[in-house]
Amino acid sequence: MHFYRRLTPFKAISFDLDDTLYSNFPVMMATDAKMVAYFAEHLPSNLPSKQHSEYDYHFWFTFREQALTLNPELTHDVGELRLQSYYLGIQSLGFSSVIAMEMAKQALSYFVEQRSNFTVPQSVHQLLTQLKKHWLIIAISNGNVDTKAIGIHHYFDALYHAGYYKGQNFKQKPDVDMFNRACQQFNLQPEQLLHVGDCGANDVLGAIRYGCQTAWVSTYDVGKPLTLLPTMELTDVVELHRLITSI
Repeated sequence: MHFYRRLTPFKAISFDLDDTLYSNFPVMMATDAKMVAYFAEHLPSNLPSKQHSEYDYHFWFTFREQALTLNPELTHDVGELRLQSYYLGIQSLGFSSVIAMEMAKQALSYFVEQRSNFTVPQSVHQLLTQLKKHWLIIAISNGNVDTKAIGIHHYFDALYHAGYYKGQNFKQKPDVDMFNRACQQFNLQPEQLLHVGDCGANDVLGAIRYGCQTAWVSTYDVGKPLTLLPTMELTDVVELHRLITSI
């Protein structure tokens, strides 16, 4: 744990999820492979010669770009963007719009199931259990992992996902939407929220823009680099245990 700024008293800790509480890269690599196999089973095998021979990233990328052209706001909702990409891609294979949408929904459901099929380290469970005794614990994520499936949902007093969530549309970090909602819900001043995340842009920059204190987790080194110094740097999120001993 290395401090760049003075840590002042706070009332809540918010966590990014992917690559903060667990390593997400191997999970996504495995999920991508499963999706290729899934689509090979459910979609035609005789693709036109100009298209890629497998239903991998190269095939879906064109339809992802089409979906964003049709609705640029989808950039803030990874789940809906994936759904619309699947829909457009499946429809391009000759399926009707109704069947294509139903198949896209089934594929998205399978994707979320597979990307949420992993075990969170026991040390993280222990960390969240202990922190919850002293502070409000919140999740603020740009992604769509199923926190119930991975066994951490019960630790959070509130959980916010970018996109359409519980009747509200939240923009992705580094936009301040989710930080603002968390502080409003729990009557917090921005500086009373300590945000913990791996991405120098989405997490650190976004939280600082809103006035929060920040802890940058550099364990997996997959997020965008820092452009502003956080309050502290953690080489492992479990170092937050030290905050309890300092109370």
